[in-house]
Amino acid sequence: MRATVVVPVLKSRSRGSQSESASTRTPESRLEEATGLAQAIDLDVVNGSIVPVNDPRPATLLGTGKIEEIKALLDERDSGLVIVDHPLTPVQQRNLEKEWNAKVIDRTGLILEIFGRRASTKEGTLQVDLAHLNYQKGRLVRSWTHLERQRGGGGFMGGPGETQIEADRRMLQDRIIKLERELEQVVRTRQLHRAKRRKVPHPIVALVGYTNAGKSTLFNRITGAGVLAEDMLFATLDPTLRRMKLPHGRTVILSDTVGFISDLPTHLVAAFRATLEEVLEADLILHVRDMSDADNQAQSSDVMRILNDLGIDEAEAEKRLIEVWNKIDRLEPEVHDTMVQKSAGASNVVAVSAVSGEGVDTLMEEISRRLSGVMTVATIRLPVDKLALLPWLYDHAIVDSREDNEDGTITLDLRLSETEATELERRIGNGQKSSKEDWER
Repeated sequence: MRATVVVPVLKSRSRGSQSESASTRTPESRLEEATGLAQAIDLDVVNGSIVPVNDPRPATLLGTGKIEEIKALLDERDSGLVIVDHPLTPVQQRNLEKEWNAKVIDRTGLILEIFGRRASTKEGTLQVDLAHLNYQKGRLVRSWTHLERQRGGGGFMGGPGETQIEADRRMLQDRIIKLERELEQVVRTRQLHRAKRRKVPHPIVALVGYTNAGKSTLFNRITGAGVLAEDMLFATLDPTLRRMKLPHGRTVILSDTVGFISDLPTHLVAAFRATLEEVLEADLILHVRDMSDADNQAQSSDVMRILNDLGIDEAEAEKRLIEVWNKIDRLEPEVHDTMVQKSAGASNVVAVSAVSGEGVDTLMEEISRRLSGVMTVATIRLPVDKLALLPWLYDHAIVDSREDNEDGTITLDLRLSETEATELERRIGNGQKSSKEDWER
């Protein structure tokens, strides 16, 4: 379908119409992003316009002159769809469709359309459907004029009954309630999965970032997984978890989550809360940034705002977050070298290229260091009846040396975190520290 993208730039802040995140972006970057969103669902964008709006109109958002100007463009380019990169009220959407004689969708509707295309699992489909129904609920229009009222009772004494809009709204609400119940089951299932993972406590590392920052490419580079990774907004939607080995042999779980975007609809965040809770549960969060994008600072602010909405405040982020400056292979040599030097001097930043692999080893070392915390050095002798602990030890500790003794026991020199040392003591001695000859520090 041939589409036209319109980016309203609101000059007047008195109405509170323009969001904080949108105000930090240049109009050109907003137009580029909106065009990319449209192309992500195979729309043919034939025209893009930046439209200054001095006084937002309650009925149409845009002024009469701009509406007529865009109408002429639509006729000239034979465009039957207009994407307005701004939230529209149901009244504004309907009025613009009448004026332009074309289908009109706003930013929220476009993002929902993309998510609907990308959802591939039952959970993803449920979440998108729920967000879509909540969006539609406020946009019901009276199109069933021949069923203006359904008779509420028999004979002449029957009440007026309900309008078709009321019947449609009731059916939508019934469907929303059903989806919410199904999603509650999804939440319970995820909680069970997390409980199982805690029994074999591998640390969880979550990838977050603005859409198209390169999270899936980095995920594939680190884990060797075959997750879809394309130069496209919202190329992946459903979360993916994989086990991976850190440089010293420790096993962790890496989670790739849905990309964030500015002005993400509130009901969409609510619908995807079950998925985004993977981030809340993570021991470490990798914030992937596209440093080749001129707008990367504004994108980073959007991501941090959403993390804060989820409950990860600035102090929490300081302890659990590493910034991954991605796509440095796209930078000019001088900028590239400056970026690498700057990241080397920062305590929570690593510069990488997920495509070429540059800096990935440094990132893995930093993940290992951050997850290890204060390391405990231990020498342990495993009795014969505890040899089943060997796989757990190789997964959760750094084994510096191993000696197989003649009596069948095994002596190991280990480095492990305080938490894992406590867990090992529990596993060896059922909660009691074993004798000195079995456990020495």
